[in-house]
Amino acid sequence: MGKVPIGRGWARGLLRSLLLTLGMAAALVAAADQPPIIVGLDADLSAGSAQAGEAIRRGALIAIAEINARGGLLGGRRLELQAKDHRGIPPRSTDNLNEFAATDNLVAVLGGLHSPAIIQNHQLIHDRRLIMLVPWAAATAVVDHQFNPNYVFRISVRDQFAGPYLSSELLGQGYRRIGLLLERTGWGRGNEAAIRAALGSKGLEPAAVQWFNLGDTDLMPEILALEEAGADVLIMVANAPEGAAAVQALAKRPVGRRLPVVAHWGITGGHFPELAGPALSSVDLRVLQTFSFIDAKGKPAREVMRRYKEMFGVDRAEAIFAPVGTAQAYDLVHVLALAISKADSIERSQVRAALEQLKSYAGLIRNYQPPFTPQRHDGLSTEDYRLARYGADGALLPVRNAPQ
Repeated sequence: MGKVPIGRGWARGLLRSLLLTLGMAAALVAAADQPPIIVGLDADLSAGSAQAGEAIRRGALIAIAEINARGGLLGGRRLELQAKDHRGIPPRSTDNLNEFAATDNLVAVLGGLHSPAIIQNHQLIHDRRLIMLVPWAAATAVVDHQFNPNYVFRISVRDQFAGPYLSSELLGQGYRRIGLLLERTGWGRGNEAAIRAALGSKGLEPAAVQWFNLGDTDLMPEILALEEAGADVLIMVANAPEGAAAVQALAKRPVGRRLPVVAHWGITGGHFPELAGPALSSVDLRVLQTFSFIDAKGKPAREVMRRYKEMFGVDRAEAIFAPVGTAQAYDLVHVLALAISKADSIERSQVRAALEQLKSYAGLIRNYQPPFTPQRHDGLSTEDYRLARYGADGALLPVRNAPQ
């Protein structure tokens, strides 16, 4: 056979292709040599709600590992998590956020369990154009405020809907005398308003409202007052230490007078089963959740479980503590990555705008269509709410999987 002539055009095309390939490779090397893109975490990592902070950290780390394994962002730049501990104290959060705002290549900050740490720093967040991603704090005012444009985005429960959801669940089970046991904070007051409005729409009102302070260790007077007011069930808004005190007080009452409890999820952010001790098995307690690895299905859940086991040495879904923190942080970091890619930048005002313009994301908790809009910075709705119980080993079990 004769030689096939190679035309000059074909050779020029081959040369262009080679140069393009080399250019792309050089660009990837250059991007990989750039400093990492920083995501901050400002949460309680050592005090009463440290489990929530650690759960959020783990969810973020799993998402970051996945993103980096796929080549990173913006042509090869890696994501990196930097964590700071505010111990549930808003002024410590102020210091942390100021440090994050001055950090080179920082694109966003993940918040923790405590709503006040975000609400009391709204001015700082918006003055410094810090994108605040919220994977736990539920107070309505976390995302609804006077600042425009809004730099706060949440994938979590919203108290405006949480109270009505819990009320509806109880009314559907035939309860009519709902007592409220509430933390004396803005979080508690916000839930009181939402529950009163929900009950009022049904022509009802709370049987009684009892308040406790942070750090209270004896809630028997409040329990007795609710009992004497004729409550047939309680809605409790508490974090782990005070929630455990309430359960211990209830367990001391005669069996026929132990009021059942439906709790907001603050109790799940700390070592609640250990704090409550044996009393926990004596009280009918259910708690608000949005996700469980125990009954999660589909490829995203399987992959996250695999990485969780590899990274943190956990061999079963029941051993994953505070699962909502992990799942919600995981989804938020992936949504942030999509926004960075859409903006083709880590400039925070551009990424903030991109977060409002994403079309969809198939996440761990739900299929977000879209995750956020300019008018809606909450990624979840009441369709994502559910109840769980504590099992004998302290695991949070979806109600339909829990022993009755």
